[in-house]
Amino acid sequence: MSMNETPSSERVHISFFGCRNAGKSSLVNAVTGQTVSVVSPVKGTTTDPVNKTMELLPLGPVVIIDTPGFDDAGELGSLRVERTRQILRRTDLAVLVVDASVGLCPTDRELLRLFDERQIPALIALNKWDLTQRRPETGYPMEPVSAATGYGIRELKEHIARLLPEKARRRLAADLAGKGDCVILVCPMDDAAPKGRLILPQQQVIRDLLEAGALPLVTRETELREAMAALREPPKLVVTDSQVFRAVAPLVPEEVPLTSFSILMARYKGFLRTAIEGIAALEGLRDGGRVLMAEGCTHHRQCGDIGTVKIPCWLREHTGKSLNVEACSGQDFPEDLRRFDVVIHCGGCMVSEKEMQARRDIAVRQGVPFTNYGLTIAHITGVLERSLRPFPGEHALLEGAPG
Repeated sequence: MSMNETPSSERVHISFFGCRNAGKSSLVNAVTGQTVSVVSPVKGTTTDPVNKTMELLPLGPVVIIDTPGFDDAGELGSLRVERTRQILRRTDLAVLVVDASVGLCPTDRELLRLFDERQIPALIALNKWDLTQRRPETGYPMEPVSAATGYGIRELKEHIARLLPEKARRRLAADLAGKGDCVILVCPMDDAAPKGRLILPQQQVIRDLLEAGALPLVTRETELREAMAALREPPKLVVTDSQVFRAVAPLVPEEVPLTSFSILMARYKGFLRTAIEGIAALEGLRDGGRVLMAEGCTHHRQCGDIGTVKIPCWLREHTGKSLNVEACSGQDFPEDLRRFDVVIHCGGCMVSEKEMQARRDIAVRQGVPFTNYGLTIAHITGVLERSLRPFPGEHALLEGAPG
């Protein structure tokens, strides 16, 4: 996959934090070699996080994030600080930009505490080194730099690359099918389907299978019977959009493994086990129960939207309860979930693994069950056990679980 093809959710997220006027935006521009952020001597010029998707040598595809000053004041300033806190959830590496002529301030120390608390690798960039050469005493790695002169920029980028942990290559489906294995992918083309393209999880699964030498066969649920009949032998695996589990399951022989794109994505993002454990909460919902439907992306909602219409309707029918359902999307995932009885999240294809796991951890810390769209639909339609058979370790979690 080339740099331009790499989704934002698959890129390393490097965020620049610090006080107002420490030179964060100037340093971001120097590191990227582009005018990513507006620079001004006026405090608080950066009022919202600024994202730049690019390739940064020697790191490869990254997202560089410039954040507002963490010492911003006033009512609007508090909102900006809260937006900066949200950036922590998707940060793979934090660069704390410190004005070397001022040194570490209480705000800088609070940011370092937050990095430690969230286990985010951090590096201090001592900016304005051309004006002073005072190096504060800290236990953190640091690089003296000057955004104005370019001093230390190459060394800073190399240091960032060294600090980023190596990630094992994760697979969506290629570990479930090998070279020459046929895998049927069921992709509905309803009104909610994007025109002229497949949704990201479908694209990613196809790419993953092709790299493994497998043979992906893509069809709609309306042609699944014909697709199955055209094969000389049963497919190695069938992956379906969760919305059509009810129509697909009867057409796939019991001996053929069946799962969904959403369930594969939960495994890929590292929260499948938590999502399986969260399913039990659905059976405990009572009248007036509060459910949060959370999506990682923002999109135009249609009358049959999966998150705000279909799943809430199916859940009410399944439980027979009158439920209060709220929805959030994009970066507006709440920090306080305690008013909810369960969180049902999308597969998270547009959210990085780091942020997806941060959202899960918020729920776990607050004792709120956390599951996802695919598992919820599988449970409601009675195919949860079957949809998890391809994953023996996770399937074992169902012992004693409802449904």
